[in-house]
Amino acid sequence: MVPTSIKLSSLFWILFMVLATEWLASWLAHSGLVAPIVVIGLVRLFQIAAICWIVSNCEGGLAAVGWAPATWVAGIKKGAVWSLAFGLFAAVAMAMVHLTGNNPLRMVKSPLPAAPLEIGMFFVVGALIAPVAEELCFRGILYSFFRRWGIIAAVLASTAIFVGLHSIHGIPLTQIAGGLVFAMAYETSGNLMVPIIIHCTGNLAIFTISLL
Repeated sequence: MVPTSIKLSSLFWILFMVLATEWLASWLAHSGLVAPIVVIGLVRLFQIAAICWIVSNCEGGLAAVGWAPATWVAGIKKGAVWSLAFGLFAAVAMAMVHLTGNNPLRMVKSPLPAAPLEIGMFFVVGALIAPVAEELCFRGILYSFFRRWGIIAAVLASTAIFVGLHSIHGIPLTQIAGGLVFAMAYETSGNLMVPIIIHCTGNLAIFTISLL
């Protein structure tokens, strides 16, 4: 079972910090002063540090969001098992879509930069840094906060916010599936490292498919 002790005050300050840094990131990205992928990477690193600082000082430690360092190794192992199972399920689903005469790769394709250096940075930021920041926010904070009203409320609320902030156009099937899996993995394990690993490996797979 996941922690449910996140205070409203902690939620407020974390959301305020995230919104403020996202606004700053948007301004810097459009200013042309710094490459957008660099901006995203730096902002996500700051968000990780800020969330950890707030949780450590206001909630008594990272165990409040299921991310105590002592649990990381166990979480990595469980996350690897979840990732393998999720990957096999996705492969079967894509094969079934292919049998209908449709191209399943269109459902997961992600736009990548053109320059090789930017592609490398995209992989580092998108498949490593960003998933940690997003899982800390969406599952560690939001899911844990909504969990006091039950599993269904926590899953629906955290997934809806996650999908809403990732949606550009159409039905974001990949984000919906991911949000549900991340939430279930967090709920059943109580270890935030589990959805972090699934998120990292999932993004890495999507980016690799898109690159190939």
